[in-house]
Amino acid sequence: MDATQRATRISLISQVAAGYLALCSDNELLKLAQSTAQSQQDSYDLTKRSYEGGVSSEQDLVQAETLVRIAQADVATYSRQVRQDVNALTLLVGSGLPADLLAGASLKKEWNFPATPAGLPSDLLTHRPDIIAAEHQLLSANANIGAARAAFFPSISLTAMGGSSSGRLSDLLSGGTAAWAVSPAIDLPIFRGGQNVANLNIAKLQKRIEIADYEKTIQTAFKEVGDALAAQETYKNELHARQLDEQASQRNYDLATVRYREGVDNFLNVLVAQRSLYSAQQLLITTRLGQLTQQIMLYKALGGGWNT
Repeated sequence: MDATQRATRISLISQVAAGYLALCSDNELLKLAQSTAQSQQDSYDLTKRSYEGGVSSEQDLVQAETLVRIAQADVATYSRQVRQDVNALTLLVGSGLPADLLAGASLKKEWNFPATPAGLPSDLLTHRPDIIAAEHQLLSANANIGAARAAFFPSISLTAMGGSSSGRLSDLLSGGTAAWAVSPAIDLPIFRGGQNVANLNIAKLQKRIEIADYEKTIQTAFKEVGDALAAQETYKNELHARQLDEQASQRNYDLATVRYREGVDNFLNVLVAQRSLYSAQQLLITTRLGQLTQQIMLYKALGGGWNT
């Protein structure tokens, strides 16, 4: 497949998948904002009655109103983003989207991305469109691609157990550009037929530029894979921490509500706990989006996955 066609295909798949995940996330955030706005409106109404009865302070009333306005603004924000997500997806696929697909857009469904296997070979990256294009440039300058790969393309395993970065990949990336400084054993083109020295020098200079571009393209490919694998490792831990934080925030809100009803604390503590819970719920959704999106980034960094 032509490198340009392959690049277009991978880019389109990645954009559609990422766009749909964004829609799912914004749908979740919209539902959360709507639910929170209603809950905080109820709290405001309760506080207002208490204030009018001389039980709550004006500060309690103002705090309650502030949370209502924040949630209402979020409803407007996420409503806009959902509509924009749908427009972006419609543009990408070039047609209207099925109603059931839009209605079912949620991060709460089971997303079964295949587990990243251990021992993925770095040769997978030769299927990346940018590396294919760079090798075509070398071919046009009569360079020996086999020698170019031997000089600049590290032959290592990219992944270890659990889909984490292999030690070889981590060593390669931590070594900086010095780790890539290998003298190229690349055939130089032979110029015949009375070409002058100036043309020969220009051709050699162009060859050096193309070799440098090829080396940089390979370095970029390995870096992007390393970044995607690092994200895969760390997002799992971050999501777990966000889940625990959301659970703790929910307990704190429940306890604050009980203490207020029993007359132990004032209503301001309930409002603070409610706001913390809302923030924790938002962060949990955005972290889940990040975890799923990085799977798409890994697919793209590997040049279309590992079943190429």
